[in-house]
Amino acid sequence: MKRDNAPDASNTARSGAMLATALALLPLLLQLPGVLAGVIAAAAMLVALLSWRKVPSMPLRLLLVAVMLAAIYWQMGAHPGRDTGCALLAAMLAIKSSELRSLRDARSLIGFALFAPFAAFLLDQGPTTLLLAAAAVICALLALQRIADEDAGIRPLAVGLQLRTVGRLMLLALPLALAAFWLVPRLGSPLWGIPERAIGRPGLSDSMQAGQWLDLMVDDSPALRVQFFGPPPAQNQRYWRGPVLTRFDGRRWTRLDYQRTTPRPHFEPGAAQWDYQIEYEPTDDRQLVSLDLPLNNPPGTFLDADYSLLSPQPLTALTRWRMQSAAPQRFQLELPPALRQQALQLPDGFNPRTLALARKWRSEAGTDDAAIVQRSLDWIHREFAYTLSTPLPGRHGADEFLFDQKEGFCEHFSSAFVVLMRGAGIPARVVTGYAGGVRNRFGDYWVVRRMDAHAWAEVWLPERGWVRVDPTAAVAPERIYDTLEDRLAQQGGTAAGGLDLAGRWDSIVQFGDWMRRGWNTAFLSFDAKRQQRLLSPFGVGELSPSQLVVLFAGFAVIAVGAMAWLLARGERQRDPLLRAWHRLGRRYARLGLAREPHEPAGDWARRVELRYPGSGLMALSKRFADARYAGVLSDHVSLLRDLRRHRPKPGASP
Repeated sequence: MKRDNAPDASNTARSGAMLATALALLPLLLQLPGVLAGVIAAAAMLVALLSWRKVPSMPLRLLLVAVMLAAIYWQMGAHPGRDTGCALLAAMLAIKSSELRSLRDARSLIGFALFAPFAAFLLDQGPTTLLLAAAAVICALLALQRIADEDAGIRPLAVGLQLRTVGRLMLLALPLALAAFWLVPRLGSPLWGIPERAIGRPGLSDSMQAGQWLDLMVDDSPALRVQFFGPPPAQNQRYWRGPVLTRFDGRRWTRLDYQRTTPRPHFEPGAAQWDYQIEYEPTDDRQLVSLDLPLNNPPGTFLDADYSLLSPQPLTALTRWRMQSAAPQRFQLELPPALRQQALQLPDGFNPRTLALARKWRSEAGTDDAAIVQRSLDWIHREFAYTLSTPLPGRHGADEFLFDQKEGFCEHFSSAFVVLMRGAGIPARVVTGYAGGVRNRFGDYWVVRRMDAHAWAEVWLPERGWVRVDPTAAVAPERIYDTLEDRLAQQGGTAAGGLDLAGRWDSIVQFGDWMRRGWNTAFLSFDAKRQQRLLSPFGVGELSPSQLVVLFAGFAVIAVGAMAWLLARGERQRDPLLRAWHRLGRRYARLGLAREPHEPAGDWARRVELRYPGSGLMALSKRFADARYAGVLSDHVSLLRDLRRHRPKPGASP
């Protein structure tokens, strides 16, 4: 039994509504976990097939709802967040088409579907999401136009004409949208009341344990981009310092909480210093990185006693930080007893073979700590290998790695090395962050990816203080320093003088990243400070929020007035054929052959033909009259094109 008197939708209208819904769902599904997105997409297609002929039964729809909720719980758990809410929206839209029968249902489905691309912007604000959202909006407007024509009993226009109409509507709204983007006062700080994501984006953690970094090591998405103001650091100096991990329980490394309240120790900067700006991608964490070691902390950040940068709020949006760093010549020459004790601490009952080897080396080296460090690096260089496929360790992780496996990645090398140093009585700790980076040749900036996440060690040596030691670089320097760009530069390209396939692909990737950075600069990083300096190129100082409101109101009045005038003009002449015919008449009016108000189109065309034989206006006016007044079916697209292209031919006059 029907629920209302709304007319049934034709198959064409239903197909348009479903296509608009699918396009609206696409940008949102791309931001959800892959498995969950696949389940929702499959459910949407299944519901569309089942409901094409009749509405599925209520038990079946309830079963679909239960399956969707179970899939979301399976992938995200019982943790509320932005992505959880977006997943619920996507799941409900996927089964909403089961109710699609009448024109009212089609309008309702499209209206709800338009929430999906806007929800996608809560998870990503990139250009791809914007383009997909724009395509969804265009398709939705076309579908709504088709539904309106069907509801009014009007024969739909050709698709090309419909696209032109929708394009004009969007162009009418564009000035007001741009004015709102540039001039509506922005908050000075992010809206932290928005819920965080249930599934956090990969980033640096306050802890490290075996296997924890595998997701990062295979993620090639950018973590940060760096613009240097001056010469960039050498390859072996591109260490991006993050959390410093000192406490060890036998399996897990964590940072010392009291280092956040302890005064920072003094370090003596070396000759190498750098001035740079970091563009930090969202991570849902608070941890920042800097070149080792930072000379200062940017406003709005905190630099702890380990020279690790922190943000007071989660980095859920793109952020930019200007800072300076220097390679330390001496770093904390006096080690406080409490910190020394923590830097030598080892849990009882772990790694007996490593501790025995450390005591043996200590007895042979005497008081020469640097000799023990170098001996361990030489051993690693001779006998160890780099791999990501090392199995998870047992109770004695350092013993298994150093004496049995002898292969692993930075987690294993840094952890086992620090345990070995502490066993020999040398204060040591693990430092995590990123290493390396690739220069983007299009934008002259450096890209550090999440797969560049790295862990190294710091040992404390007399008269030098804390010294960076990277045991991973001792066995696999190419993992830390070498890049595809470096190898191509050394090889000089291929034998034919050009780049090989890998080089061409690298150029495409770099160009795409350069475009993304331009998008970030123009839009995502347009914050309250940049907005206040919007008119500074014209000599206007910082704009206050009230001035921005006045400017926006002025532009809004102009934009709305222009929209109203153009819409009223279009309402007077809604038929594009009639508008094209009137334009054609104005062309002849400039030659003194204007059509009189009482003159039929055919009579006017014959009068013009007497003046300019062979003008072609007679045939064109007959086609127009047949299409406009006689209801004769014709090719509207070709007729409209010919009306627009037709020009008087004064040269044909006798």
